[in-house]
Amino acid sequence: MSSARHPDKRRFPWHFRKRRPGVIESLAPVVVLILLLVASVLIFDEQAAISATDGPSQIALMIAGFVAAIIAFFQGARWHQLEQAVIQSIGFVTQTFLILLLVGALIGTWILGGIVPTLVVWGLELLSPEIFLPACTVISAAVALATGSSWSTAGTIGIALIGIGNTMGIHPGMSAGAIISGAYFGDKMSPFSETTNLSASMVGVDLFAHIRHMVYTTGPGFLIALALFFILGRTISLKEFDAQRVEIVIAAVRGEFNTSLYMLVPMVILFGMVAARTPAIPSLLVGSLMGIAMAIIFQPEALVQFAGASGLDYAVVAVKGGVRAAAIGYASHSGVPAVDDLLSRGGMVSMLTTVWLIMSAMFFSGIMEGSGMLHTIAESILKMVRGTGNLILATVVTAIFMNLTTSDQYMSIVISGRMYTRAYD
Repeated sequence: MSSARHPDKRRFPWHFRKRRPGVIESLAPVVVLILLLVASVLIFDEQAAISATDGPSQIALMIAGFVAAIIAFFQGARWHQLEQAVIQSIGFVTQTFLILLLVGALIGTWILGGIVPTLVVWGLELLSPEIFLPACTVISAAVALATGSSWSTAGTIGIALIGIGNTMGIHPGMSAGAIISGAYFGDKMSPFSETTNLSASMVGVDLFAHIRHMVYTTGPGFLIALALFFILGRTISLKEFDAQRVEIVIAAVRGEFNTSLYMLVPMVILFGMVAARTPAIPSLLVGSLMGIAMAIIFQPEALVQFAGASGLDYAVVAVKGGVRAAAIGYASHSGVPAVDDLLSRGGMVSMLTTVWLIMSAMFFSGIMEGSGMLHTIAESILKMVRGTGNLILATVVTAIFMNLTTSDQYMSIVISGRMYTRAYD
């Protein structure tokens, strides 16, 4: 890997210190960060006006970064050196910012173009009592793959599937397990997922190469889970299948969009570009433009209603609706809450909070890396590592620890990625 992606002593100033920071000094900013993030989660819970990731977590990262800078000053650092380290650190994820913005545009245009609604309808039509649990897994995986969000999938279609399972006498825990298994698999395999994009960026690998290599571990796990849910579904007694809930959702989606086989053309082309190893940015741009084209051709009513310009020329409506979907996302008004929650998303604006969070995380990471503190922590851990297997274990344990203590998967990805990148070279 080149030095542009992996900082070394020539690029970061920690080796010019009067003395290198010790382990306790290096861990102090991390402890401060953990305490601040935990406080943010506790204070700004789901009932608060804003969630922790809507600003409090970003501020916590900035404060922890300044704490690290103060400690670095006592080690002989100068602000311009640390500032340069931060600039370089943020520079590593510039491509990720562009990808995330295009992912937001693609989700919005694919909903407007009927691609995502078609997947939802076809997925729900797969439901039957005999294969309910594995069907939940497949449906959740498909929706998460199309939207790039496991949480959104579980919180929308997932809730509807649990309700349907209850009517058949299936324990909610079983349904939830099937839904979560599929949702997380789809999220990890999706080129539209924020965490998938961030993970690839942190270690300097191509997005689609990252996804292909994840198949080796997540693929078998998904197939094993699918087989187990199929066996489990055969061992439980089911009540009569309540198809009315499913029909309500399907009717609501079809009342708003035209769904047909043609809607999958953009997805086939996008995955073809992925298979051809086309870079992520042009692939996502082409996919977004195709979503707008599908809306113009197949979704004229939804396009006119969304653009709010029924009296204008259709060409103007097409431009206004397409740009609006790409910029702020689609807003569904089907009248069915589950459908509206699932299909009201996307747009570049929806990614700005994530971009802000990643930028704040890179500020903290840049100070830690530029001051040598991150190197000190990694070095102390790597002293106990013998072989590739132990290195992988150390990476996994660090990621789990950061996730447990900070309640923030982004920080887990950033810290783990930056700590061990050079060790894997």
